[in-house]
Amino acid sequence: MMKRILFLSFFMAFVYASEMDKGIVAYNNRAEGAVGTKAQSKNIDQAIRHFERAMKIDALEEEATDYLLRCYYYKGTFVLSDKDARKAEYNKGKSLAEKMIAKYPNSAALRFRYLTCLGKWAEVYGIFAAAKEGVADLMKEHSEKIIELDPEYENGGGYFMLGAVHFKSPYIPFILSWPDNDDAIIWLRKAFQTGAAIPVQKTYLAKALYKDKQEDEAIRLVREVISTPPDPDYLVEERYEIEEAKALLEDFE
Repeated sequence: MMKRILFLSFFMAFVYASEMDKGIVAYNNRAEGAVGTKAQSKNIDQAIRHFERAMKIDALEEEATDYLLRCYYYKGTFVLSDKDARKAEYNKGKSLAEKMIAKYPNSAALRFRYLTCLGKWAEVYGIFAAAKEGVADLMKEHSEKIIELDPEYENGGGYFMLGAVHFKSPYIPFILSWPDNDDAIIWLRKAFQTGAAIPVQKTYLAKALYKDKQEDEAIRLVREVISTPPDPDYLVEERYEIEEAKALLEDFE
């Protein structure tokens, strides 16, 4: 009887490990069939199904959650168009991340993925409304925790998120008094100087610099983004940043 139980346990672990591998393959093919910044749903939906199954094995739960949160963000940002559908997708990521961060509090990865979903959720919900509900404070808190846990994670992802929340959050007297563009520049520049300077870091830093009247550096940064071919591993994401940079250059000039 014990041998049978052990065999079944081993077999199930093997099956779910296979689900993890299949999920990664599907996720890595997420840009297949994309037109510009609009991605197809097939591969990302397959990835979601595989990672949801892989999460059932304790040893895979944390890694599968990380990937699943990436999927929710990607689907909400590059696949879905309907506002309510996008909000629902980000809310899946938000809810799952909150649950798993409580279980894995020292995971910089889960906190970072939480902030990607939370930030997009706030955009769809409305920046001012989200700020009044404490979203900006949450983003600041988790950004600082990511820096404490692993300042190098995702090319200075904690620094980037902290700079981004300073830049994007509105100043609301008596409710939200800490957002500051000078601090945004400090943290966004810190992210830019940590690891690889990725396009989204450059566009955010450019926006903060332009707001601070540092037009020449802002223009140089967006031109760098425009002139750099997108990384095939992040094809749709970087196409989006190139389009963003083109729009910024029109505004800046």
